[in-house]
Amino acid sequence: MNIRQGHPSSLHLWWARRPLPAARAVIWASLVDDPLAHPDRFPTEEDQILERKRLFGILERIVDRNNANDPQVLEEAREAIESSDGTGGGVSILDPFCGRGIIPLEAQRLGLVSYGGDLNPVPVLISKAITEFPVIFAHHSPVNPSTRISHALHTWRRAQGLASDIQFCGEWMRARAQEAIGKYYPREVIAWIWARTVQSPDPAWRGHVPLVNSWILRKPNKNNNVVCVEPVVDYDKQSITYQIRSGETPTTSTKRRCVATNSPIELEYIREQGKRGKLRKDLLAIVLEGQNTRQYVNPVEMPDTPQPDWKPSDKLVGKSATSVPLYGMTTWGDLFTKRQLLALNTFSDLLSEVRTIIEQKAISAGLVNDRVRLRDGGFGASAYADAVATYLAFAIDKLADLNNSLVRWEPGAQCPRQLFGMHAVPMTWDFAEANPLGSSSGSWQVIIEGIIRAFKSKEWPPESSSPAIIKQQDAVTLLNELDSPIVCTDPPYYDMVQYADLSDFFYIWLRRNLSDIWPKECATLLSPKKEELVANEWRAGSKEAAQDHFEQGMAKVIKQITNVQNRNFPATIFYAYKQKEKKSGETVSTGWETFLQGIVDAGLQVTAIWPIHTETTGRMIAQGAAALSSSVVLTCRPRNKHAPLQHRAGFIAALRDELPGAFALFQEQAIPPVDMAQSAIGPGMRIFSRYARVVEAGGSTMSVRTALGLINQSLEEILSAEETDLDSDSRFALTWYRQYGFESGPFGDAEGLAKAMGVAVEGVADAGVVESKGNKVRLLRRDELDPEWDPRTDRRLTVWEITQHLIARMEISEGKAGELLAKVGSGMSDQARHLAYLLYKVADSRNSTEDAVAYNSLVTAWESISQEARRAQAPTQTAIPT
Repeated sequence: MNIRQGHPSSLHLWWARRPLPAARAVIWASLVDDPLAHPDRFPTEEDQILERKRLFGILERIVDRNNANDPQVLEEAREAIESSDGTGGGVSILDPFCGRGIIPLEAQRLGLVSYGGDLNPVPVLISKAITEFPVIFAHHSPVNPSTRISHALHTWRRAQGLASDIQFCGEWMRARAQEAIGKYYPREVIAWIWARTVQSPDPAWRGHVPLVNSWILRKPNKNNNVVCVEPVVDYDKQSITYQIRSGETPTTSTKRRCVATNSPIELEYIREQGKRGKLRKDLLAIVLEGQNTRQYVNPVEMPDTPQPDWKPSDKLVGKSATSVPLYGMTTWGDLFTKRQLLALNTFSDLLSEVRTIIEQKAISAGLVNDRVRLRDGGFGASAYADAVATYLAFAIDKLADLNNSLVRWEPGAQCPRQLFGMHAVPMTWDFAEANPLGSSSGSWQVIIEGIIRAFKSKEWPPESSSPAIIKQQDAVTLLNELDSPIVCTDPPYYDMVQYADLSDFFYIWLRRNLSDIWPKECATLLSPKKEELVANEWRAGSKEAAQDHFEQGMAKVIKQITNVQNRNFPATIFYAYKQKEKKSGETVSTGWETFLQGIVDAGLQVTAIWPIHTETTGRMIAQGAAALSSSVVLTCRPRNKHAPLQHRAGFIAALRDELPGAFALFQEQAIPPVDMAQSAIGPGMRIFSRYARVVEAGGSTMSVRTALGLINQSLEEILSAEETDLDSDSRFALTWYRQYGFESGPFGDAEGLAKAMGVAVEGVADAGVVESKGNKVRLLRRDELDPEWDPRTDRRLTVWEITQHLIARMEISEGKAGELLAKVGSGMSDQARHLAYLLYKVADSRNSTEDAVAYNSLVTAWESISQEARRAQAPTQTAIPT
């Protein structure tokens, strides 16, 4: 699922996005009863099956993004909620960690009163723009006269009129900016590629030399050759110039070496020079807009840019200060070139002007001139101008994200990449300076177009008049204000994202541009940090103090959820932690362990788990890694006051009794192997949390960390049991793969292993699993397999072969894999899927990323491959003989 499609992420960057359908599904499912809860209405098992099927049909329809604003589908969904809750839908949803506001948005879509809160002003303003403004100004005609005249008979649905005015104002600002600073930004330029330089430490070279991450400007593809920059060293003049080369791969090293003398340049030397303000920059190349392609030209002399009127002086702190301050860039203003600050200041100065213009045009268009601001509940001309200006301030934030001196040039897509591709402010030697007045990536025009596309999406803004209320408050205070809300939330992930430290990059511009419109939210110099509920070792002083801060704060929040949660419904909590830390032989995640401990200690019981596909593998932190692709949603209710005690042995016995069934269900639902260990936490914690406490042998209470270790141990036992069901040849191959992967190993080792499995090496080779030559044995790679292999004629068929051939065919197409699966039959095909889980775990432990991705992909695509298999098995209709 591409979470950017139909997602309001185009409005403003924020971390930990969630797909709208995922939040929609969780909220709806948490409010709708299973038919078993209403025996008066569904007295027979047949009645219950029919009703359950109907409800699943509704769920399938509402998660289809094409139906997100379909009145009939939404009415069905709302009726199901009203039928279950007994209050006519009069319940409220609360997300005390609302972030981007996706959960309040989806509650709003389902006709519910929704509340959201966050301590940080940046997500508060984003959430307001997503949930509040579009409802306040829904179905309004645009106020700019050009559109009103040209579309006089047009019916303006949802927030289309608001979007039209944002576009009008954005174009006006671009035209005024062109008049003011156009001479510094030729329109045909897409970007300037720069490299930082440092004085060569080699005394044989008197000048500066470039520091470059990559000399490549364009990666080769079927239509174009590689394009790169080549430094040209003139030893007589002691100078370096740069030339564009096409069709030649770069020969200059990107390691820290002087390009003139090849002497090493130590990192500490660069940092010392940076702190002394000695780093400079050289222009390497200019990227131009060509005919359906990019053109790369040699650098030319640039006009001098005047000093900007304003430069952010706020210090980088915490997570934002772990890298670039080492090179002397200590304030947010230091991240920008003079020309970039000139552009950002120009657009910021124009914002106050355009707000006045749009307010005057709103009055002329007939909006009430009550002078009540949006922050005070207004809905007239002043409030409307506030809303338009807020969206435009977001555009300036996005402009800053793509126009700073830490933006990388992406040679594949041939465009600048935003600063926050990761949860950090990383240093880069070379950078791309986008043209804000151009028409390509990084420009004001493209940013405005992206915002307008969000308004035109199928999922947002919602077709709803239900209110949403977003407040800048900490979670405990917000929970204490509401009467019996239903909590649905995606809490902070321990130390994964340091929101406050990073969001200051945006907040400094929002404060500059919106302090008059949102004085409360923009009252502080920087975003609040002391009370932020994350584990921040820079702020706390140590990892231990950071963990204590997170544990104590989260315990208060969970306790408050327990106290205020509507008892008729479960609280639902997203998580996407990947267990990764090894402590005392146990695989744990400190963040998730802490959160689960808080749930147990607060008296909540995990009653169900819902694995949901939410993560995108395209994000930078997932590229080239077997990262999580799913979130698991916990449903929690207060634990029975009369819950019994359990001893350690009893807990382990319960795990062994119940986890295999949960594991089998996960496999049926095609939960990817990469997520299996994480998903197993759910049923394991459901067992653990149903007891008042689990007692250790010495009488102490078992901790969540110990419970997680036992859950993982039980999962290992389940996987081991599945391994014993494999044929001997496949067990040999799996064991060999654990030790050698697809590399060769000694024949003696293979012979000993084969005897233990009750087979012979020659037999395994005859089965087409291994190659045995001389004194070496190795598993056959997938690219060595016979593409015409037919399992029906194989005299020694193995599950190993089926699994490897399925992956090889899937790399061609799912249809080819389906044709093979149709020939295998259900019994061995299920074993092949089970083997993929086992192989993924082995590949992951061996750090064999390519193999892990292959085995994970097979399971992920299993349902699609199975559908192709059913098509292949379907009888072909033949003509009736005449």
